[in-house]
Amino acid sequence: MAMDARMVVMLHVPDVIGTASWYAELGFTVHDIGRDGDEAVWALLSWRGAELTLSAGGHPPQHIRRSADLYIHTEDVDGLFDSMRNKAEVVEDPHDTFYGQREFILRDCNGFWITFGEPARKA
Repeated sequence: MAMDARMVVMLHVPDVIGTASWYAELGFTVHDIGRDGDEAVWALLSWRGAELTLSAGGHPPQHIRRSADLYIHTEDVDGLFDSMRNKAEVVEDPHDTFYGQREFILRDCNGFWITFGEPARKA
């Protein structure tokens, strides 16, 4: 019997509340924050159907790029970039890739890269 599966990305971050707030400023919805006593230990967020879980225990970035990135398939990459570019560090402006995507990359408050992409328009 085949079963459907769904994957949710989890990022380990040093500050769950601060990171959830940062993503909320970008347009993500914070659905829940789990606590262990007074400490926020996880959060569940979403953005247009994509889910993201934050978990306590991560470390501040020590390198320019972290060991995980987020890639979000979306629509209207250029319009989305216009609405986000002043809210985060821009790694790459919108561009067409050799593999047929139009995308841009932001760096989150913990150094993780977030790429938003859609199929590039054919010339």
